[in-house]
Formats: sequence, structure tokens, C-alpha cells
Amino acid sequence: MLPVRGRNGRAARLARMLGTRTTWTPVGDGEFFCPGCGGDRNYQRLSGRRRFTVLGVPLLPRGTAAPVVECAACGGRFGTDVLDHPTTARFSAMLRDAVHTVALAVLFAGGTGSRTALETAAAAVRAAGLADCTEEQLAALVEALAEDTGRVRDGRPCGAGLAIELHEALDPLAPHLAPAGRESILLQAARIALADGPYTPAERDTLATVGAALTIRTDDVTRLLAAARTPS
Repeated sequence: MLPVRGRNGRAARLARMLGTRTTWTPVGDGEFFCPGCGGDRNYQRLSGRRRFTVLGVPLLPRGTAAPVVECAACGGRFGTDVLDHPTTARFSAMLRDAVHTVALAVLFAGGTGSRTALETAAAAVRAAGLADCTEEQLAALVEALAEDTGRVRDGRPCGAGLAIELHEALDPLAPHLAPAGRESILLQAARIALADGPYTPAERDTLATVGAALTIRTDDVTRLLAAARTPS
């Protein structure tokens, strides 16, 4: 029986002689949010093939390796699921569009007769990134929605077309927002609704639609809408 040291030495020599090597081939590129760098970077998508090696020489194929994404800046390699995270630029655009859509929905539910509501909505939209948004622009858009037969009030608090637009704007964004971020959007919407007085039934139901699209629980929506009514 060989000594333990002898067996270990033999295993080490075999490990140096035999092994597996993965050869990577670029199959695509683009821009992504690199979790290693913490910012937007260029990437290459790599496809890998494994080969059995003897003395470092690849000989027999051993199948494929899972594709990876390689950062052009830090060289880090990550699973392709990192591409599901929006880039910083894309996230900013998604947030801007979401706040704009939410503001229009709340104004549509409550009307544009209040200058205070329009000013509150415009301020929220400008803070989200649409720096040139004005009260007049928002009022015109709400009027256009009211004239669009696919989006006029149809007896329900939030017209079907506008409810669909809310979900289209908020559903992709919600998974990338922290709970505080989702609540912030709902609170902004609540302040727009409260700018001209207490919530109307239509505004409450529109805010409930916003909360559902943001995956906020119903009891938390109720809590937040009540908190928005309390002066800070």
C-alpha cells in the first residue's frame, strides 16, 4: 500500500497532465449594467466548448459550457441573467416614462380643472427627468386622452386603455425598484390626486391600479394613501 504522500503526489501529477479546458467564442455584444463595475459597460456574450486535455493539449470534446457575459472593462464573467437588469440609461428612461404615465392617469381620473394638481404633476414629471414638461402640455395630453374613444371614461374609474398603459409602464420597472422606490411613485401619484382636495372614487381606484402594477400589497396601498393625506 502506497504512503498517503505518494498517493497525493501521484494525484497531483495526474491533475497537471489531465484536465478540461473551455474555449470561448464571441457570439454577440452590447451594453449592460456590470455588477462588477457597478455601472454601464460594453460586453461580449461568449459561447463555450469544453475539451479534455492531456499536458495542456485539447483532444476530446466534452460538451458545451453555459454561455457567459464578459465585461469589456473589468473582464468579469457573469451568467446571462445579468442582461435582464436594465442599464442605467434604460432604467432612467423607464422611470421617467412611468412617472409621466402615472401623472396622466391621476389627472385623467380627477380632471385638469385644478391648477394646483397640474403644477404638482408637472413638478413630479420634471423631477423624473422630463425637464421641459409643463402644466399646459399635461393638460393637453389629458384632453387628448378624453377625446380618444379607446380611452374615454367608460363607467369605470380608470379607462381600460389607460389601465393597460399603466401596466405597460410599471410592470417592467417594478422588479428593479426597491420597496421604497415603488412606494415613492405611489406617494407622488397620491399627492397629485390630493392637490385639489380629498380623493375622489375615480382617483382612489386609479391609485389602486398604480399600486397593483407596482406590486404593492393592497393593505400597504391603503396605508400609503392615508399617509399621503397627513401633512408632513
